[in-house]
Order: sequence, then structure tokens, then C-alpha cells
Amino acid sequence: MHVRLWRQELSLASPVRASAQVHTSRPHLFLEVEIDGVRGLGEISPQPTSLHGDPGVDDVIVELEHFTVRQFVEAALREGRTPEWSRVTHFAGSRRASYPASALLEMALLDAHLRAERASVEQQWPEHVDTPVQSTVSLLDDNVWDVRDDAAQVRAKVGAALIDEAQWLRLSTLGLPVLLDFNCAAHDLGDVVALTTRAQSYVDVVAVEQPFAPGNVVEHARLAGVLDVAVSLDEGVRHRRDLDQIARYGAASIVCVKPARVGGYAQARTMIERARTLGLGVYLGGFFESPLARRANRALARHCVSLPSDIGEVALVAADVLAPDPWGCGYLPGPDLESMQTLVNRQW
Repeated sequence: MHVRLWRQELSLASPVRASAQVHTSRPHLFLEVEIDGVRGLGEISPQPTSLHGDPGVDDVIVELEHFTVRQFVEAALREGRTPEWSRVTHFAGSRRASYPASALLEMALLDAHLRAERASVEQQWPEHVDTPVQSTVSLLDDNVWDVRDDAAQVRAKVGAALIDEAQWLRLSTLGLPVLLDFNCAAHDLGDVVALTTRAQSYVDVVAVEQPFAPGNVVEHARLAGVLDVAVSLDEGVRHRRDLDQIARYGAASIVCVKPARVGGYAQARTMIERARTLGLGVYLGGFFESPLARRANRALARHCVSLPSDIGEVALVAADVLAPDPWGCGYLPGPDLESMQTLVNRQW
């Protein structure tokens, strides 16, 4: 088994301001595995630094090199064969970076598996649903908005501060339902209720997302009891036990499942089914992935998710880091990625 890891910073064509940071670019980790001559490529785009429970990119690199890959290789040596891609999450530890590191390795192995079978990710998860596309904008600055023509819903970044009327009017011109994304920035219930009420005078608000800290199911449950729109949770959704707690307290009626946050695609699909069993609506979320991970996300969403999801392409100012390919998740390392110095380049 040969493993190569690259880190590449890709700029967004339209910066997005959230409550705690401005996304002008995003680190991307690309992992290539080669097993019996077959290459597979995976990708995640971690936070630059730790935020709201998500690890920073440097933490993920350490986790991947010193724990995730080593544990997987040790299992392969014990068993005398390479474990299935869907088992990678079982090797994840309890550290904050364990799940995104596992998601990266899992995707590379899935890609290699599909290539060995001469199959595509769309064959892995056949399309059953015409999943609507969600686009993301920010009401916290005046940057240009990247809203896809086929968007069925908009996620609007907001915070605790008041939003200028000009921004609400700008949002209303889109004519789309809106999810208000607080990114854990709200101070109290009054802030959320007041901002939501004001927003409703301009747009159709379908939900408010993650006003309070991850794990704070009590305050979210209180909010759900007074709001006349749905509460959605994002940063607070990392494991199946989070879903159980959300349902138990009535903290939300919608959850966002992000494959890179929960440990990969196998875990994401399990959590999607668990959410449905608990009576929760679910949509597939993303970070700022390149076309590689976006294609895999889109395939999974169209297989089993009906709510508007983050499956549209992100407008990136990207070099030739990817080369289109008919198999697997649709891409192999491009010229610029191949020529970059690798962070990890090891043979087991």
C-alpha cells in the first residue's frame, strides 16, 4: 500500500463571511492510495484552525499520519488483506481530528475500490432522488454572491448583530426560501427570535440553523418551542448519539449531515437513515470541496436525500490540481498536484 498526501490552498471566487471567520480560501487535503497497482483519490477541506468543535487542518494531518493510516495498515497485516473501505470509520479514535482523517482515507479507498471494479460513484449509489441544490450567501458583508441558477434554497450566513435592510432587500430579490445560518453566534433566544421575525418580513424563512454551541440541545429545544419555523442543527451533528439526543430533547426537526465531519460516506449514510427513523429531516452538507468530493457528495445525496443540499459546485480559483477520469469519483491527481511536494509519501 502506497500513500501520498498533498495539502493545497484553493481560493474561493466569491469570499463568504461567517460569524467567526471570512472564507476567502480553504485548505484542501488530497490523499492518494495505491493498492495492487490501482490508485484512489480522496479529499476533505478542513477548517484552517479549530472552530466550533471542528479540528484545524494541521490536527487532521497529524491524525492521519500517526494514527488513521497506521491503524488501517496494521489491520491489513493482521487480516492478510486490505479491509473494505466502509470499515475505516471503525478505526477512528476519540480525538477531534479522528473523523475527518477517517473520512479522507475512506474516500481514497472507495475510489480505488470503484476503479478496480471499473465502476463510478454513481453506480455505487444509484440516483433515486432529484435532490435540490442549496447555495450559500452571507448577509454579513457586501461581497458578490455565488448563487447557482438551479438553486432551490439559500443558506444565508447571519450573526448576533443586526442586519442592514439593504441586505434583506438584496436577499429578497433572489426569490428563494432561506435557511438562516447562525454558526453558533447567537447570544440568547431573544436574538434569534428577533432576527427571524425581521427576516420573515422580507423572505420565506424555512429554518434557523445552529444558533447556539454544539451539544447545547437544551437551548435549541427551548428555541424550537417558541419559533414558528424549523430549527436545524449542523455543527452539533457528528455521531449517531447526537441524533438520539436531538430527537430526545426535541432540539431540532432538521439536521445537516456532512460526510467529512461524521467520518465518511458509510457513516453518513447510516446517520441519514437513523435521522429518518427518529423523524428528523436531513440534508447533506459540505464545506468548500473541489469537484472531486462534491461529485461523491452529490451521488450520495441523490441516492437518499430529498431536502435541498450542498451539492452544487463551489466556484474555486483552482489550478490544474485534478484530472477528469471516467472511473471512481471522477478525478485523479492533475499536473499541478502531481508536481507538488507531498506531506506524506510512504510505502507499507
